[in-house]
Amino acid sequence: MDFIEQSCQSFTDVLASKEAVPGGGGASALVGAIGIALCSMVGNLTIGRKKYAAVEADVKQMLHKGEVLRKELLTLVDEDARAFEPLSKAYAIPKDAPEREAVMNDALEKACAAPLKMMNCCAEALDLLSEMLEKGSVMLLSDVGCGAAFCKAALVAASMNVFINTGSLADKVKSGAMEKEADELVEKYSEIADHIINQVENRIRKKV
Repeated sequence: MDFIEQSCQSFTDVLASKEAVPGGGGASALVGAIGIALCSMVGNLTIGRKKYAAVEADVKQMLHKGEVLRKELLTLVDEDARAFEPLSKAYAIPKDAPEREAVMNDALEKACAAPLKMMNCCAEALDLLSEMLEKGSVMLLSDVGCGAAFCKAALVAASMNVFINTGSLADKVKSGAMEKEADELVEKYSEIADHIINQVENRIRKKV
């Protein structure tokens, strides 16, 4: 599976079809990658300008971090898809089969791994976008806001792909830990995203 190598047209064609993958998880990762890509765009259009010379070193560091996150999120598009087949096979095992619970739990844990990684990547992306809001070119404020909106959407969407699987895990300690991590990320970083978006909207509408 190399969904990230497809064109936008091909990816959305498959996404809209009867194919089981990519689904919401892969789409979440792609949206997150687009969000951090916008952060990087702002950074690349900020460096080299005299007005921002004092923060250029910081912006360059942010660009490096952003590139790592963007590549990781794109990788997670395919990682999420690869986790689907083992889970699908696990659900097909007869309920009275002695091996079913162990196989199912392993598949469910792996299915949770990719969306949890997505959430953590989106959280890091929102930290970068928050910094870019203060240090990036003011001419690109709307792009910072769009990046934050996309990363928040990806964060919340990825959390749904965690909870759809944790609910079936027999190991409630593990499921509880993953759900706690997901809830904490959504709570903290939705607030950060909303702050960025509100700041951008206020500035571009000249309310501040």
